[in-house]
Amino acid sequence: MARKFLVIALVAGPVLVASPVVAQDSDPSNPTIVVTAPGGGLDLDDATVVTSTDLNRAGHADLLGGLARTVPGLSLSEAQSNPFQPNLVYRGFVASPLQGTAQGLAFYVDGARFNQPFGDTVNFDLLPQAAIDTITILDASPVYGLNALGGAIVVGTKTGRTAPGFAISGAGGRYGRAQGSVEVGWNSGPLSAYIALEENHDSGWRRHSPSTLYNGFADFGYDGDKAGIHLKLTGADSDLTGNGSAPVELLAADRRAVFTYPDNTRNKYGRVSLHPWVELSSTTRLEASLYYQQLRQKTVNGDAADVEACDGEEAAGLLCLENAAGDADLLRDNAGNFVPDTLGGEGYGVLNRSRTNTRAGGALVQLVDKRALFGGENQLTIGASYDRSHTRFDSSTELGQLTEDRSVTGLGPIIAQPDGSITPVALNARTRYTGVFLADKLPLFRGLSAELGVRWNQAKVILDDRIGTVLDGNHKFTRVNPGAELDWEISTALSFRGGYAETNRAPTPAELACADENAPCSLTNFFVGDPPLKQVVAKTWELGASGRLHEGQWQIDWLLSGYRATNHDDIQFIAAETRGRAFFQNIGQTRRQGVEASVTAVQGPWSIHAGYAFTDATFRTPLLLNSPDNPSANEDGQIAVGRGDRLPSVPRHRGLVSVDYTGRGFSLGGDVQAQTGQYLVGDEANLQPKTGGYALVNLRSSVAVAGPVTLFAELSNVFDKRYATFGTFSETGEVELSEAPGASDPRSLGPGAPRRWLAGVRAKF
Repeated sequence: MARKFLVIALVAGPVLVASPVVAQDSDPSNPTIVVTAPGGGLDLDDATVVTSTDLNRAGHADLLGGLARTVPGLSLSEAQSNPFQPNLVYRGFVASPLQGTAQGLAFYVDGARFNQPFGDTVNFDLLPQAAIDTITILDASPVYGLNALGGAIVVGTKTGRTAPGFAISGAGGRYGRAQGSVEVGWNSGPLSAYIALEENHDSGWRRHSPSTLYNGFADFGYDGDKAGIHLKLTGADSDLTGNGSAPVELLAADRRAVFTYPDNTRNKYGRVSLHPWVELSSTTRLEASLYYQQLRQKTVNGDAADVEACDGEEAAGLLCLENAAGDADLLRDNAGNFVPDTLGGEGYGVLNRSRTNTRAGGALVQLVDKRALFGGENQLTIGASYDRSHTRFDSSTELGQLTEDRSVTGLGPIIAQPDGSITPVALNARTRYTGVFLADKLPLFRGLSAELGVRWNQAKVILDDRIGTVLDGNHKFTRVNPGAELDWEISTALSFRGGYAETNRAPTPAELACADENAPCSLTNFFVGDPPLKQVVAKTWELGASGRLHEGQWQIDWLLSGYRATNHDDIQFIAAETRGRAFFQNIGQTRRQGVEASVTAVQGPWSIHAGYAFTDATFRTPLLLNSPDNPSANEDGQIAVGRGDRLPSVPRHRGLVSVDYTGRGFSLGGDVQAQTGQYLVGDEANLQPKTGGYALVNLRSSVAVAGPVTLFAELSNVFDKRYATFGTFSETGEVELSEAPGASDPRSLGPGAPRRWLAGVRAKF
């Protein structure tokens, strides 16, 4: 269906462009107003704004690449080794599509909460990249609601007023990369329309790792003098293969190799939203964002398993599974039968499958009042939000056979152990999130203002086990979060700010259903226990300065920030004694603190951007954690985490420099991104070597060839640097590595992409 939409748009686009109304300019007397997040634009003075121009510097829309080369405190960690499924790490907090990752950033798209309610995950593949107008990264504030521990990421999409005309592009590159997009924008008087369709395919530079994405977006708007409304439609259909990390000795023998496979995720997503506003008076406006969405997700993961032929005459010919105590339990299927040995006692794996069907909807309504006060302008925002969801989750583990190339093929039996260590799961989960907030930007005297915010959050999570009663639960979390910031603008060249904020996140249905140490879940979306978890509360202090200078013909914008955020009752996914299983647990305090600086200089055709970030992310509460594959673990497979040990997967230093020159009919540009290594997941005690630091060089260029037609090219990782963005541990002894016989090093890395190129053509009318 997505292919049909793209073909229709490619054919219909030029016809729409030929209509004389397309060329009309936007009417500045009818501004486009769409609420993008709670708060009415609070705290934008020190926000980082990434525009569609920044995202398209390489000639094509690139959401994640654009953020990485623009925001120094933001890095991408490819735990899945898939370019569309990275962990986005900002100031040590994470937004990720992967269950089991602590989600610490609130993500909004056009005012609607985009954290998927079952696990608060953020699926970047669902976003229509061509339709993104701006991305705003905001500091921690209570106004942004749940998950805003480290701040909020706000996406605003295009309209027929902000992106009029017709644009089409197509590109191809190394390792089977192919992509195409079409955009059509129109406006006439108060009416506007915008449509974007795009397709992406990547065969994957690693073996057995193809991905295909289809995305569509439409906006239909009316913007009058006193009122307006926009209808937005979003759809996505993606098939993603991310085969994860691989043992270091395997990667040394073959950089493209994968450990076990398949590891596949398929998403089908649709969302419809309404964005009305009405001017109640010359100073007061009422605005809202209402949405309904559905996400259907299927996953399949092939893994090795501790399954082998049983010892002893009584169990001859049957299979056994090693339990947490190291003993062997007879393997059973979902009918309660013992599973026979059909492979001669070895060579077994498992296929973990899951299906998630989530329907969610909600509304954000706020009253924005701007009026003169104390010689300045006071902006008061009062609002409320309500989000609800219903998720139907199913999972199972099929016994499989490991082939010579380490893929797993199913053998039929569905494993169902009586102790619950591996068993099918069927769960209904409902969430009800309610928030009431107030934000006020209050002028105190000339140049000095206070930004005040307070929000009441209530989260209800109801779990219904559809097989038994183990997962049943009814949880409620409530908290009032305050925040305040002082802003002192001495001149346009120098402003100071300082503030404090409290934020919280409630345990998700996925976490609450996998929080039992004695009944851990699989690392791939299994849930088999339900003791209570506490909500996470972050308390953040921040100081900063910013300004704009003019030196000759150069305009220079600079931003400096220092922060300290302490998480109380933080939640972590902890490895269980049973290999390949884990559980969620409150672990006490963690802390993220650091400094972030950036400067942008623009003069005529030149644009130069540089930034540096120091991030110190540490545990503040001593812990004893299971990490059975860590070589430094004790005889019980445990490591002792001390106060001050650093959190894994967070680079301590990161810097970037980006330079672009735009001449008559051509452009040249490039960037350098460098960061230090990070500790491996499973090495929270910092006992093993980190991943290596690295610096990547990327180049880009474009040239106009005829009228509106432009050729563009991008070369990434110019010097073919070998590097890793993620690391963990894997058990190599259970799987034969033909490329690296006798491999014994359990360190496992998520390798970064080698040198790749992409070239294409675009036209804009």
